[in-house]
Amino acid sequence: MGNLLTISLFLQKSWRKNVCVFYFLVCLLSNTIYINSSVIGSIFTIGFNIDLTNSSVVLCKLYVYISYLCSAFFPIILILASIDRLLISSQNVDTRLYSSKRLAYFSTSIATFICVVFYFHVLIKFNIQEIYPGVFICYYDLSKFYLAFSTYSDIILTVIISFVVVILSVLSFKNVRHIQTVPRQERRQIRTMNKKDFQLLRCLYIHNIMFIICSILTLINIGYGTAIKYQTVTSFEQAIQTFLTLLSIFVHSIPFCTSFIIFISISRAFRLELKRFFYRIYGKHFPTMRDENNHQQVSSRKNIELRHVVSTIVV
Repeated sequence: MGNLLTISLFLQKSWRKNVCVFYFLVCLLSNTIYINSSVIGSIFTIGFNIDLTNSSVVLCKLYVYISYLCSAFFPIILILASIDRLLISSQNVDTRLYSSKRLAYFSTSIATFICVVFYFHVLIKFNIQEIYPGVFICYYDLSKFYLAFSTYSDIILTVIISFVVVILSVLSFKNVRHIQTVPRQERRQIRTMNKKDFQLLRCLYIHNIMFIICSILTLINIGYGTAIKYQTVTSFEQAIQTFLTLLSIFVHSIPFCTSFIIFISISRAFRLELKRFFYRIYGKHFPTMRDENNHQQVSSRKNIELRHVVSTIVV
């Protein structure tokens, strides 16, 4: 519900012209598909005792493929959004021009094509496997080669993506710090980011940090499972492996569910837009940000004048 509400707000004219908002819209749409694919499967399995993925080969392959695709698509879009914020915060005018909707459409299309092609092996290797006599589940190919390929590719991709996200975040942070150190009189000549851009950049930072933290926990689980896979496992080690696996599944889903909380906590413009949205539902008028800023300026002026009068009287 939070993702759908955020999508409806970002589709408004005042937001959708921002390039970073376009990347957030793609993330929100992909995250919503990922969340609902898991939720719908659990509803049928637990609520109605109908395990669709274990009864149909097509649904098994499609369900796993969509999960893999959306799970990998989210960090890639974070990288593209970080590149866009790096471009828009640059001091070079020519570099800032590269931050455009055209580049966003092109890069997103290329990223989608790469993800679709790279994870095509999921459609081939996943099938309804007989794990135990009479027990069939939707599972990947049990060959050692595919298991090693899947494990090491996940580790390599997670490390590379996290490393790239850290570098881009640090570089864009340096650009923003430089903008803030420029004197106020000269800031208008190089500053192309408004308040909403800065708020979106902070939201992007939180998304990146959350993804990196969750990725580290996932890597710990994969590394521990790989280390004890070919050893004689004690009951205590098996308990640790089960705990890490369940924790990894839980932590892996956190970045897909927290976008609404991040936006409403970090972005003041988003909170005002959310208030305006609910005011509109109830048919009430809500002042715009410009009106509120003007009201704050008038109030600050009155306070200054009042202080001046009080100081004059005291003197």
